[in-house]
Amino acid sequence: MSSLGDRYEEHHRERRDEGDFVFVPERIPLLVAAIGTGKRVLDLGCRSGALTRHFLEGNSVVGLDVDASALEKAATLGIEPVQANVEEPLPFADASFDAVVAGELFEHLQFPDALVAEIRRVLRPGGALVGSVPNAFRVQSRLRFLRGRSPEDDPTHLRMFSPDAMRELLADFENVELSYVGGRYARLSARLFARDLVFTGVKP
Repeated sequence: MSSLGDRYEEHHRERRDEGDFVFVPERIPLLVAAIGTGKRVLDLGCRSGALTRHFLEGNSVVGLDVDASALEKAATLGIEPVQANVEEPLPFADASFDAVVAGELFEHLQFPDALVAEIRRVLRPGGALVGSVPNAFRVQSRLRFLRGRSPEDDPTHLRMFSPDAMRELLADFENVELSYVGGRYARLSARLFARDLVFTGVKP
C-alpha cells in the first residue's frame, strides 16, 4: 500500500501539483448531470478532490485514493477520505452508494473488470456509474504509434479504451451512454479528435 501510494504521490506531483488540476474540464457538466444531488457518492481515485469538488455540493461524498497526501487535501473540502487500492476489494458494504465516479481511472488498472464488479456490488439498484477514460484511439495517438512511439505518454496508463471496449466493460449496466469531449479539433470529428470518452450507466 505505502509503496504504491508513494509512487502515485510522486506521479501526481510531477504531472501537475499532485492532481489539483482537472484535465479535460469539458467532462465536468456531464458527470455533474449524471450524478445529481441528494446522493451518497463514491469517487474512486479522487486525488485531492479537484474533480470531486464539482459534485460535492448537495451530496455526501466519499473519496477513495491510494495517495495519502492527496487525500489530506480532499478532506479539507469536506470529502470523507478513504485510503485504499482500487485493485483490491472495496472497503464498503453492498448497496451503500447512489453513484460511483471513476474519472480517468480504468486506464490505470490491470483488471478493470474486477473493479467494475466491485462497483456494481457497492451501488444500490438504480445507482449510476459515471466517469471517463482517455480517447486512446484518437488521431493524435494513432500518429504517435505510426512514428514508433507509445500512443499514450503517461507511464501509469496500462489500458487503452475504444468505445466498443467501454461498452463491453459496462455490459452489466443499463442505459449506457458514451460522449466525446475535449480537444482543440473535436468539433471536426469528436470520435477522431476528442481527448476523452465520458461514460454513464445504471445498475439494474
